[in-house]
Amino acid sequence: MKGLRGTFTPLVTTFRDGKIDQGALKALVERQLAAGVDGLVPCGTTGEASTLALSEHRPVVATVVKMAKRKALVVAGLEANTTAEAIDMVRLNEDCGASALLAVAPYYNQPSQEGLYRHYAAIAEATELPIVLYNIPRRCGVELSVETVRRLYETYSNVVAMKHATGSVAGAVDLMVACDIPILAGEDTLAYPLLSLGAVGVVSPVANLVPETVQRMVQAALDGEWVTAREVYLRLYPLVRALRSFEANPIPIKTALAIKGLCEEEFRLPLCPMCSENRRTLEALLGEHDAT
Repeated sequence: MKGLRGTFTPLVTTFRDGKIDQGALKALVERQLAAGVDGLVPCGTTGEASTLALSEHRPVVATVVKMAKRKALVVAGLEANTTAEAIDMVRLNEDCGASALLAVAPYYNQPSQEGLYRHYAAIAEATELPIVLYNIPRRCGVELSVETVRRLYETYSNVVAMKHATGSVAGAVDLMVACDIPILAGEDTLAYPLLSLGAVGVVSPVANLVPETVQRMVQAALDGEWVTAREVYLRLYPLVRALRSFEANPIPIKTALAIKGLCEEEFRLPLCPMCSENRRTLEALLGEHDAT
């Protein structure tokens, strides 16, 4: 399988009293499936994966896999600072029945491009599952170069796509010129621009909140209905732009879900609830969006 296509929702991880809230998680998954999204991403960066114990990853991924069976793909998050730990997480996600893996670059270590290549090569050699590379340099402190992505894509048949979250349209175009790896837009603010350039889908945090809207935009774009896709994107843009301007993801999107009564407003330190002023602004914005 070369590439994934459509709308993929990076699920927030729901907590209650410091533990995984399975009831709220199941309700969120049911809502996504009802909206017809193409895939779900449990235990990604939007899911506060860096705050989860390895023992907590398994029940989250297993629940999502069980509920999504034959309805949506499950692209499990793969987040680790060491390659050995990443391979342990590969095994866990395989055991849970994940469809594919979303592998973010190691953070803080700032490996060289050769180190990044060897890290991803080891992951690719450790599994037959499809792997989506995840490039988000502002969170990891290191960027996968175009040449490193090209090498991985051309060497390993199970490297199937790139989640592009660099904030640079030009960077996405550079990658498109260099090789034909399918691109999934990883930032809601740039979803339409990247789709118009040939991205095959999105990994959309705001889809946690408005899955039907995101699905409608992406499907219209993939069907070549650009007027419709642009109209939906422009209606959605004020919300996604505001969510991006508050505090670090996933604080704004989880807070929005909590305001809507879809989960508890609970985070794992060092993440904490949004400041009261930002929360009031967000609450007003959600009311305005609902009225449009």
